[in-house]
Amino acid sequence: MRILVTGGAGYIGSILVPTLLREGHEVVVVDSFMFSQTPLLEHLVEGRLEIVRGDARDVSLLEKWVPRCDALIPLACLTGAPLCAKDPVAARSVIVDAVKELLHLTRADHKIVYPTTNSGYGIGEHGIHCTEETPLRPISLYGQLKAEAESLLLDSGRAISLRLATAFGASPRMRLDLLVNDFTYRAVVDRFIVLFEAGFKRNFIHVRDIARAFVHSLEKFDEMCGQAFNVGLDDANLDKDELCRAIQRHVPEFVWTEAAIGEDPDKRNYIVSNEKLGKTGFRPSMSLDAGIAELVRAFQIIRRSQYSNV
Repeated sequence: MRILVTGGAGYIGSILVPTLLREGHEVVVVDSFMFSQTPLLEHLVEGRLEIVRGDARDVSLLEKWVPRCDALIPLACLTGAPLCAKDPVAARSVIVDAVKELLHLTRADHKIVYPTTNSGYGIGEHGIHCTEETPLRPISLYGQLKAEAESLLLDSGRAISLRLATAFGASPRMRLDLLVNDFTYRAVVDRFIVLFEAGFKRNFIHVRDIARAFVHSLEKFDEMCGQAFNVGLDDANLDKDELCRAIQRHVPEFVWTEAAIGEDPDKRNYIVSNEKLGKTGFRPSMSLDAGIAELVRAFQIIRRSQYSNV
């Protein structure tokens, strides 16, 4: 297929695009390169890769490329609660309005796989796993906008929504503001961290398994179309204290403490079931432990603070 990936030079995209190329697809990447990084340079020798420097909200650009493609993966996003809170108008235009325009331009035979977030579950019930049937109760503007975009896409009958757990792992367009990446960086560089509300839980998934989930969804599109699927590790519903203990196995000098006062601005607290996606045949390949080991190696290279979405 020819696949249009907006935001294809981002944290997920710079792993996903090479994966799609290896699968034999043609890929058109639309990206504004707003973080001034160059993650796709090594793949430019590949004749099946087209790079379009532009904005995913540019209607004339979408009118040109959407009809030429068979599948659409709208990764373009102001990703994360802090970035959306910083510019809520831009956040809505990128996350919701751009999706509306995509839908306006699609044909009935277009395949759309959309990355939303399981942060939409907000605050879960103690000991009860959130499934795809659990009502979405997003706390942040980011979660609210992603849930709105997901609803539009699923109502169209032409899309699959992947509710991604918190991503981790090394990527050519690296991010340090993701929880596992952040904590591991602090362990390697600072050797300590102060936690707020250390008992809050969330689910995690390696960025390479996110890429694999997109490929899996395209291959199983007819079976999965019109539905949402949680994408995470079944054995990685962890709170912050448990995550620190996992990191300490790789960085024994790492220590942490919990603040007696103060609170975490991100109030998400839930555990997630990924059983539905597993029933379609998908199995993650990267454990949390393997991802932390990878990050420890990565942070022998990366010692800069520019790798974030804030």
